[in-house]
Amino acid sequence: MPTELLVLGASTVLCFAHIMIQGQAATRDRGLGWNAGARDGDQPPLGPLAGRAARALTNFQESYPIFLALALGLAVTDRTGGLGATGAILWFAARIAYIPLYLLGVAYVRSLAWLLSIAGLLLMLIRFL
Repeated sequence: MPTELLVLGASTVLCFAHIMIQGQAATRDRGLGWNAGARDGDQPPLGPLAGRAARALTNFQESYPIFLALALGLAVTDRTGGLGATGAILWFAARIAYIPLYLLGVAYVRSLAWLLSIAGLLLMLIRFL
C-alpha cells in the first residue's frame, strides 16, 4: 500500500484524537449535562485549554480536506511515492506535534509545526502536478 494511503488511514485516527481532546476539554469546562444535552441557548465560555483544543481542531479541519484530496489524487493517478510520500509524512508528523504545542500555548514553535505541515502539503501538490 502506498505511503500516502497509509498516512491517510493514520490521519483518521488523528482526526478522532482531535475531536476527543476537544470534546473532553469542553466537557470538563461546561459539564457533563452540557455534553449530554441539546446545547440550546448560550454556551458557557471555554477555559484556556478547551479554547485551545477547539482552535486546534478548527485549524486541523482547515488543512485536512487538502491532505485528503492530495493523498487520494496521488493514489488515483498512480503518482505516489517520492515527494508525495515525504510530504504526507511531513504533514502528519507536523500535525501530531501541533496538538501538544497548541494545548500548552507554545508560541513560535507551534507556528513552525504549522508551516511544516503546509510544506508537506506543498510537496504533495508538486508531486501531483
